[in-house]
Amino acid sequence: MDNRPIGVYDSGFGGLSVWRELCRLLPNESIVYLGDGKNCPYGGRSREEITRFATESVERLVSEGVKMVVVGCNTATTASIATLRDIWRDMPIVGLEPAVKPACLTTQTKRIAVLATEHSLKSDMFLSTTARYAEGVEVLKVVGEKFVDIVEAGKEESVEAHDAVRKVVEPLLDSGIDKIVLGCTHYPFLRSHIEDIVAGRGIDIVDSGEAVARRVEWLLKRYKISARSDHRAEYRFISFADERYRLSLEQRAKSILDKLLIANY
Repeated sequence: MDNRPIGVYDSGFGGLSVWRELCRLLPNESIVYLGDGKNCPYGGRSREEITRFATESVERLVSEGVKMVVVGCNTATTASIATLRDIWRDMPIVGLEPAVKPACLTTQTKRIAVLATEHSLKSDMFLSTTARYAEGVEVLKVVGEKFVDIVEAGKEESVEAHDAVRKVVEPLLDSGIDKIVLGCTHYPFLRSHIEDIVAGRGIDIVDSGEAVARRVEWLLKRYKISARSDHRAEYRFISFADERYRLSLEQRAKSILDKLLIANY
């Protein structure tokens, strides 16, 4: 048994979609969440920059005493996961990548769309995964323009958010796709808008949050570092941005947790 916290890292708020699934599946596990904030968004940055940000973030989480790290950012995963695992060889590090595999294996129309950042869609990891699992499947690659900025600004419920999502998703409606993969952890916070736009079209929306949480659960058991069943989880939030940003992370996480508690009541 190991009551030390799990570390979760993202460029900003997006990784809270992964944090939510970890809280849901592993209610006894404490979590330290690092939302960079200072350097967000990552999508248009170079691989070298993103790897530096990721390395500094994991260093900070390690200094906070975490027992494992979840890179809750698709862009950071594609750019830096190999480097992180090479540096911290004795610590489990879980990364994210767009859920291309399950989408390709379950599509009926043999055509899917992946919404992600520019960097993720061009990454070696994404291209190799697509090459491996998308034989006979057409994969439409679409950048979620303004999606990250909208979520970082806390405007998920705004008309601006709906308009931005419509501009990206509506052109896909007559393309024959039956799956939309959310390839950035910020994007699930805009899921309600996507669902509204694709309603009645027979299009499934796929993201990686639940699968990542299950992977974390499996690794905790494998390395025998699960928290005690009677451990009371604690959640902390840190950032490279200012205190206002850190407090925003904390407040948004509290709102997410309140909704989980209501759903489970």
